[in-house]
Amino acid sequence: MTATVPAAPDVARGDRPGMRGLPALVGSEFRLFLRDPGTVFFSLVFPAVLVVGVGLALPGMRDPFTDAGPAWDGLTPIAAFLPVVLATAIAAPALSTMPTFVAGYRERGVLRRLSTTPMRPQGVLLAQVAVNVAAFVVAAALGVAAGALAFEIVAPRQVGLLLLALVLGAASTFGVGLVIAALAPKGSTAGGIGMLVYFPMLFFAGLWTPGPVMPDAVAATGRFTPLGAAGQAMEEAWFGTGVPAFQLVVMAVWVLVLYPVAAKVFRWS
Repeated sequence: MTATVPAAPDVARGDRPGMRGLPALVGSEFRLFLRDPGTVFFSLVFPAVLVVGVGLALPGMRDPFTDAGPAWDGLTPIAAFLPVVLATAIAAPALSTMPTFVAGYRERGVLRRLSTTPMRPQGVLLAQVAVNVAAFVVAAALGVAAGALAFEIVAPRQVGLLLLALVLGAASTFGVGLVIAALAPKGSTAGGIGMLVYFPMLFFAGLWTPGPVMPDAVAATGRFTPLGAAGQAMEEAWFGTGVPAFQLVVMAVWVLVLYPVAAKVFRWS
């Protein structure tokens, strides 16, 4: 008597079902995310703490501008700081949490074991993006809510444009994190590279020089970076009446370039 064993997919031949295990992988990654208190704090709570801390601790943050130009006169610095809070909500999971998790899996051999399954590199990266985008949405909502409850802020003038800038800013910044995650051999390496990118990104987004106090040279350079372009586009959507077409195009180009690069250079081990 002979037993017939179903043939397994020929992975070497490229017969890989692909994304069938993606929902289960996303659920697993979400549970792991919630188990790390430090990650939960910096990814979800830090933007809200930042806006309240800056508004209460720094002098003059609740005094209206008087000579900053027609678009800013009457606004308070803490109100102008809200686009920066949204940029911070993007940067923490995109440049720190996600690359560290993926590279940590590579270091511990988890990715190598996943490579023997039908899951493709795109599935691993998409699972991390899904979890961290959800974290970013929660962090952005908490940051804006904290600012609205603690201080007097104005509503965005162009809500649709603000949402578009937020989505493109998140997509382009996560693209940077994906490239780091695809290449870094260790979690510590990914964390170090992420921090080297994190602070310059926030600088160009206006963390230290928000809105009307940003020097022209910094603003001109920042609009070519994913987070700097996002910050400027969100500022225009929140306080202005124009359309920041250049910044929107810059973010779209970053998305079109970085995601294929991340999938192409991804290493299982």
